[in-house]
Amino acid sequence: MKTRDYSVIFRIMHWSIAICFTAMLFTIFLRLTWMNKNHVALIIQDYLATTDQALTQEQLIVLAKKIRKPMWDWHIYFGYALVGLYTIRLILPFLGQMKFINPVHTGLSFKQRFQYWVYIIFYACVAVSLVTGLTIVLGPQNLKDVMEEIHVLSIYYLLTFIVLHLGGVIMAEFTNQKGIISSVISGNIKDQ
Repeated sequence: MKTRDYSVIFRIMHWSIAICFTAMLFTIFLRLTWMNKNHVALIIQDYLATTDQALTQEQLIVLAKKIRKPMWDWHIYFGYALVGLYTIRLILPFLGQMKFINPVHTGLSFKQRFQYWVYIIFYACVAVSLVTGLTIVLGPQNLKDVMEEIHVLSIYYLLTFIVLHLGGVIMAEFTNQKGIISSVISGNIKDQ
């Protein structure tokens, strides 16, 4: 049985990144459901039907987008925070913290190789999401539509990673790494 220590830096980075992704997913969920521009436009249209006012469908959509803009701004703010965290995460291995493990390294089990490949693919996908997101917000207007198409696909890798990550953590918790969940909060774990 060996003891693995999750450093303070590891825990801060892990939970900060998790909070950013959760907040961003929440804004995406709102945008696709209750705060969907068509849904909000319909609410406005229903209200205006009780008054002597009317707006075209285009005007309703513009107004709906303005109503939900402050909520969507939070998606962008958390995206900026994630850019900073991602940059720090890439620098940390050079400072001797949170090193990336090479999945083709000899002596690794199939499970470890799979786990390390998932993380490498995850970080590559995050890079694409961040670059496309920054290009949408700060880049040239002529790239916006293409970047948005690519950026929207981020939801698929992110949800896949979350399922794999949580599934792996739960499996580890109930098999050979009991206490892994509390250790990522408190700092150490005993491996069997």
